[in-house]
Amino acid sequence: MKLVCSQAELSSSLQLVSRAVASRPTHPVLANVLLTADAGTGRLSLTGFDLSLGIQTSLAAAVETSGAITLPAKMFGEIVSRLAADSPITLSSDEGSEQVDLTSSSGTYQMRGMPAEDFPDLPLVQSGEPIRLDPEILVKGLRATLFASSSDEAKQILTGVHLGLDSQGLECAATDGHRLAVLKLNHALPEQGLPVSAADGTAGTVDVTVPARSLRELERLLSARQSTEPVSLFCDRGQVVFLWSDQVLTSRSLDGTYPNYRQLIPESFTRQLQVDRRALIAALERVAVLADQHNNVVKISSDPLAGQLLISADAQDVGSGSEGLAAVVSGEAIQIAFNVRYLLDGLKAISADQVELHCNAPTTPVILVPVAEPGFTYLVMPVQIRS
Repeated sequence: MKLVCSQAELSSSLQLVSRAVASRPTHPVLANVLLTADAGTGRLSLTGFDLSLGIQTSLAAAVETSGAITLPAKMFGEIVSRLAADSPITLSSDEGSEQVDLTSSSGTYQMRGMPAEDFPDLPLVQSGEPIRLDPEILVKGLRATLFASSSDEAKQILTGVHLGLDSQGLECAATDGHRLAVLKLNHALPEQGLPVSAADGTAGTVDVTVPARSLRELERLLSARQSTEPVSLFCDRGQVVFLWSDQVLTSRSLDGTYPNYRQLIPESFTRQLQVDRRALIAALERVAVLADQHNNVVKISSDPLAGQLLISADAQDVGSGSEGLAAVVSGEAIQIAFNVRYLLDGLKAISADQVELHCNAPTTPVILVPVAEPGFTYLVMPVQIRS
């Protein structure tokens, strides 16, 4: 293998694929990144794969001799990132040799790799018609829900985001058992829509739960480069593959049935509070200084006559604080307590100026929705206050 490529492109590509390299590999080759040089296409492909998440990208290179080898991801990445950006990099390796020579204007390095044959194949399921998604809308769906997924590995199905796709559009949902974020996106599919099932001529659907870690990398990958090119999604036998530009992200899907989250959302409410979102965030963050000292709990009391909310926190033996906030209050007065972090996460996932809190009783689920921006629903369970 022999090729010449740009230091900047190689460094950024290595940073990207290294995110899929195992930190505690079960096999030595999983700590490596796979390099594949192709003289026919004039490209160098890089792959990282930890048997759960795989990321592949490619960059232009002047390839003199095709070939493939794996190199230690951490050491390779650190050397390349420190080389001069204005000097091209030459990578060369003799056939059958496991040593790679890396040459730049500043010097020459030798690295010992492992054979490409030892590297596991990326499960690139590309059977059937891909589902094409608008990258900008997909990013919006992921940002609105990823934060609500669980970090508790014991609740494995909840450590992912559920993607539901039908002819109406894409629905992203995540819950950790204490809160639920759902975003319905009606324009996620480009003009051609969902692929048609050959059996009965109807449009197919997708119902899959993907680990939050994989989707965070997908969101980062799509956000880093602006392109209107649709993302191609393939789902098959416990694997999901996202293809976009010259990049591939592959992930296992999570086994099991995702909870029927729709039935958690109450159909009607007796109380409704409309408030300025930024003012509410600012007040909560100030009161949270005290809430953090004790149990993260803040109380929100509504006053229909005065048309305001009172936000308060009481940290025993430390102090207490409260703030009043103008609001449009419908229904009777109520006092309800929340984990302030859950409330702030939901408010920060909304971009609208005004938000509405819909509630029934101090112990039943509360819904946060943006005003004049339909599609997003955030459910949060109140904290029971012991009087």
